[in-house]
Amino acid sequence: MMNGVTIGQAAAFVGVTVKTVRHYHKLGLVEEPERDSSGYRRYGSAELLRLVQVRTLAAAGVPLAEIGPLLDADAAVFAAALADVERQLTEQIEELIARRDTLHRLADGDRALLPDRAVGLLQRLAGLGFPADEVAATREGWVLASALVPEGFDDYLTHVEHALEDPRFVALIKRGAEAAAWEPDDPRIAELATAMADHFLANPAQLMIVTGRQARTEAATRYKLIALHGEAQGSAAARGVALVEAKLRAAGIHTPRPDSH
Repeated sequence: MMNGVTIGQAAAFVGVTVKTVRHYHKLGLVEEPERDSSGYRRYGSAELLRLVQVRTLAAAGVPLAEIGPLLDADAAVFAAALADVERQLTEQIEELIARRDTLHRLADGDRALLPDRAVGLLQRLAGLGFPADEVAATREGWVLASALVPEGFDDYLTHVEHALEDPRFVALIKRGAEAAAWEPDDPRIAELATAMADHFLANPAQLMIVTGRQARTEAATRYKLIALHGEAQGSAAARGVALVEAKLRAAGIHTPRPDSH
């Protein structure tokens, strides 16, 4: 009667493939048994036990390179090593959960790129009657702002929330949205810019909506990328922004100049 089982039987008993058993041999994790008189390698209880131990640790997430020393270590080292593996697995789990949450948010494109507060404000703009294209433009500007000026974005949203309680502000911003379709030399642009600048100067808290988008570093570069996103040079909207900024600067309010760096 032959002692032990073949590599195929050993693999089946342990729940791995023959290729995996051979890989364990190659790494030195399980000693390869000697061949018997018939030329076959026979796996006894000691080899099977070792295969089970290696397979179990590998399935638990222990890197194969660490399994050999782990199995040969004393109880204290073994426990410490397992605790370290558990910590690493916990970090991986948290990262995977974060990725999954991002995937869920991707089902709602806004929530993948903006905090819930911003998404709520966009919905509020739509509810106040702002055109869909204006809400979309605002969304893109806010995505840029949250990325380029993250340290000030939450405060900026607070200023917007408060300003939307003011019907005069809402009316002015709606008028500004309409102005995007005007010709760049339309005289109404200057009138609207004056009205906007006067309103902001009379309402310092709402003025933070303009100045709050300035980064605390690289002000001009980042501010212009956000303020003029999607606006063609020379367009009515770009001219309106420039006029409002000029009037605010004339009143002593700092906004980065177009040619500043």
